[in-house]
Amino acid sequence: MSSISLNDPRAVRPDTAAAKSDRAAHPLTNWHSKHHETLTPGQRAADRLRNWMGSWLFIGGFLLFMVVWAAMNAMSFAWDPYPFILLNLFLSMLAGLQGAILLISAKRQDGISAALAQHDFETNIATKQELEELMEMNRLQLALMRELHSGRQTDGARARDIDRPA
Repeated sequence: MSSISLNDPRAVRPDTAAAKSDRAAHPLTNWHSKHHETLTPGQRAADRLRNWMGSWLFIGGFLLFMVVWAAMNAMSFAWDPYPFILLNLFLSMLAGLQGAILLISAKRQDGISAALAQHDFETNIATKQELEELMEMNRLQLALMRELHSGRQTDGARARDIDRPA
């Protein structure tokens, strides 16, 4: 085992240049808020529509619309009499539009998931490097402690030898 002196910069300086540069390259940020700033208006609209179409308010409003449509067309003045062909046309168009909106949003969500996975990977690599540096610092500190401890023991033995009469 090599002897480590107290003048060794690795032994007395706990913050290495590699650790500093790594923290500068990977600052702590909220990934979601940073990503939200880069969304286009179309992507934001697709997300808002997806969130709205997946809500109980939309389901309730849609059911209410269907009941009102059927009730009004069951009366004497019917612009879309029973089999409700016009309503079927509107529902088909709505389904096509909803499918496209959901695909746009799902495609963007896949991109987000991939970016988050990459971010997690980079964070894990940086953490591993920092842990390795900390373990190396710990090894150096233990070696210094052993060296200091063995130095005290030899100094103590010399002092006992000097204090003894010959």
